[in-house]
Amino acid sequence: MKIPSPSAITATGPRVHGVHQPPVLGKVFRRVTVTALAAALLAGAAVAAPAVAAADSGAVQKASAGQDRPELQKAMQAFVDAGFAGVQVRVHDQRGEWTGSAGVRKLGQSAKPPTNGRFWTGSVIKPFTATLVLQLVAEGKIGLDDPVAGFLPKLGLDERITVRMLLQHTSGVFNYTGEYYDDGRFVPGIPATGDAWLANRFKTYRPQKLVRLALSKPARFEPGTDQNYSNTNYTLALLLIEKITGRSYAEELQRRILRPLGMRDTMVPGNRTRLPGPHAHGYYRYQDAAGRQKTVDISRQNLSLLAGAGDLISTTQDLHTFISALNGGKLLPADLLAEMRKPYGKLGYGLGLFVQDLGPNCGTVYQHNGAPPHGYGALMYSSPDGSKTLTASVNYVDDAARSLAGKFPEPLNKLVKQVFCGGQAGPADRAADPAQ
Repeated sequence: MKIPSPSAITATGPRVHGVHQPPVLGKVFRRVTVTALAAALLAGAAVAAPAVAAADSGAVQKASAGQDRPELQKAMQAFVDAGFAGVQVRVHDQRGEWTGSAGVRKLGQSAKPPTNGRFWTGSVIKPFTATLVLQLVAEGKIGLDDPVAGFLPKLGLDERITVRMLLQHTSGVFNYTGEYYDDGRFVPGIPATGDAWLANRFKTYRPQKLVRLALSKPARFEPGTDQNYSNTNYTLALLLIEKITGRSYAEELQRRILRPLGMRDTMVPGNRTRLPGPHAHGYYRYQDAAGRQKTVDISRQNLSLLAGAGDLISTTQDLHTFISALNGGKLLPADLLAEMRKPYGKLGYGLGLFVQDLGPNCGTVYQHNGAPPHGYGALMYSSPDGSKTLTASVNYVDDAARSLAGKFPEPLNKLVKQVFCGGQAGPADRAADPAQ
């Protein structure tokens, strides 16, 4: 899903990687680089941070390999100080690898999030999906500018929609989790946030059903005439991959990316609702019929709701492995990697990646963040050559208003700045100003 926050949160303004957010939030985070996670987190006004998270705000896991890195510890701790329950961070740079965690993995307990813990990544899967499609392009099985309708004739797609438009979010297809329009209108889709999602969080969805719902709604714009972040694009890409290869998306992901790179802790969960192995817990807070506040552990959820667009389980180590290999030229030929990393339109979106210029002395990073409907957020950033990466996950207590969303950009910017700019102020800080 999208996260309501940075990096345009995946969206033009009102929506982001998987989960939609209010238009003002999109503008606030468009250049903040928190593409996915921000989208879901930034969908509401800021409120007081959970008391439990604050109580453990001083706990920071020691850096790995004997590296102290107090500047990274401080940047990581800022998430907990802002009210998020816990965070785990992994940095690869010229000084080697650093891992750390802060806060709590579970409310009411003191243990910190495991630095090797698994988590729901949300829209971080989109670069994986795009890479699979581009590998098929490299093999000559499909062209970037081929009409998608020719491969998926039974869906009734507009014949002008091309493969490139899906990966670039320029197809105009309705987002099946709902659309926010510039004039303030909201056209609902499948509930992907709030109490309605909570009641149906274990429901299983078929990719075809998601797409057919989207296609039953009016297109947002004519194909190729605008850009709008829509999960439907990537669920269509999943169906395209399965049609061309004759194998399931999960099988192709294993065969082409996960197995060759040794990413043993990453998986497409399908109908699986449990995070395997060590993990931190995410939560959702709501008010019951009697007006009482209830907090529910939502570590278990069914992400078939976001097939190919937000349904992935991974670790910070595996995300580092992927984004480093991708930008290091190990997964795509140079010409297609260049196409993938070419920013387009108002989102600064390539083919599955956000392209972010951090300013003088910082350079460009390629990133895609993400988040499931509630409770988790994931970060994935890389330098152009893949030698410097930042991968992380936060777990927190969320609510229908995504109250912590407004607090996410500041610690995010500090962390990104510390890793890629040596602590210098950059455009990400300015992007957090709603006036911009």
